[in-house]
Amino acid sequence: MDIHLDRLLNLPDVTVESCIQEAPEVFLKLRFLREESNYRYCDHPSDQLNQNRPVLIRDLSIFGQPVHLQVPRRQFYCRTCQKYFTESLSFVDWERRYTQRYENDIYQRVQATTIEQVSREEDLSWDQVQGIFNHRFNQSKKQTGERLLV
Repeated sequence: MDIHLDRLLNLPDVTVESCIQEAPEVFLKLRFLREESNYRYCDHPSDQLNQNRPVLIRDLSIFGQPVHLQVPRRQFYCRTCQKYFTESLSFVDWERRYTQRYENDIYQRVQATTIEQVSREEDLSWDQVQGIFNHRFNQSKKQTGERLLV
């Protein structure tokens, strides 16, 4: 609930509940400001929480220190559809462990240097960096294709 950390983090509808620094990393525990979520298929809101399993998501470094976000992964029950659904996050692509801005940063850095160099600098495996690069490349191809169709 630190307003300064919330502003620094700059993510929609979340607040920083706590900050733990374990050299050389920073862990930010997040809490959602909204108690409900919309099911993406019917777009009906649900506040019937079924379960909550926090996950660690890598974000951009702050002051040269790697940042990990402890994000609640909430599963709700939609009374309209009578189905369970996991909440979509606007700042993390589905089934990814990195924020979109972190993946964009990695993608741009690999374009300017090499996978090996970014891997060393970010303490990620070569495969992780290549996976991020490929994911972002495919995302940019989809967006370019959508713009051409319009």
